[in-house]
Amino acid sequence: MKLTWYGHSTWLVDVDGTELLIDPFFDNPKTDTDPEELDPDYVLLTHGHADHIGDVDRYEGTKLVATPEVVEYCRDEFGDYEAVGGMGMNLGGTVELDDAFVTMVRADHTNGMETSYGTSGGMPAGFVISDTKPTQVSDQESRTFYHAGDTSLQTEMRDVIGPFLEPDVAAVPIGDHFTMGPWQAAVAVDWVDADYALPMHYDTFPPIEQDPDDFRREVEATGSDAEVTVLDGDETFDLGEELDY
Repeated sequence: MKLTWYGHSTWLVDVDGTELLIDPFFDNPKTDTDPEELDPDYVLLTHGHADHIGDVDRYEGTKLVATPEVVEYCRDEFGDYEAVGGMGMNLGGTVELDDAFVTMVRADHTNGMETSYGTSGGMPAGFVISDTKPTQVSDQESRTFYHAGDTSLQTEMRDVIGPFLEPDVAAVPIGDHFTMGPWQAAVAVDWVDADYALPMHYDTFPPIEQDPDDFRREVEATGSDAEVTVLDGDETFDLGEELDY
């Protein structure tokens, strides 16, 4: 599993050749990539704010993975998209996308937008992506990535995501102001018991400027064994190379 960060909350996740693009927003200072250079198999959207769907129109015709409300909004605003399952998916669900299994989990945030459902894009989400189907039986050989989305600290991380979905690596927002800041993000990493922690959603706008070393110190202060890896924009983290099974 290879994880490429394009700044903000934008990730390309490669699971044995299946490419999943999360929250395409390339108008940020961390990336030099033209979004049209990428040809993902699926586009995953955590919620409908502009800094998470800003370049979704570059991928018209791509299969969308999002709540039904966000799928409908993107269809109305940006073009013809095929929703996974026809209507999209929702919290707690798992879908099989070629070589990847994607579970939608809760994120505590806002998601206002105009849809026929009303002025809401539904509940914001995070995604847990694995190369094996999640079950109650622990699978030490699976490779699993948690994209927390825009969220505050919430106990589902400790009670569900950590013990049952078992992420090896967690990408967490550290920008504060709109999401968790460094100390809450560090607690989240500890709660999900990840081996690796990748900060995201920072330094894009003045209100979310952060020093990622503060996040590193906060992770150490929790007593977590997670290794904090600060990526440059357009840099790839190869989870397969990092994990020694």
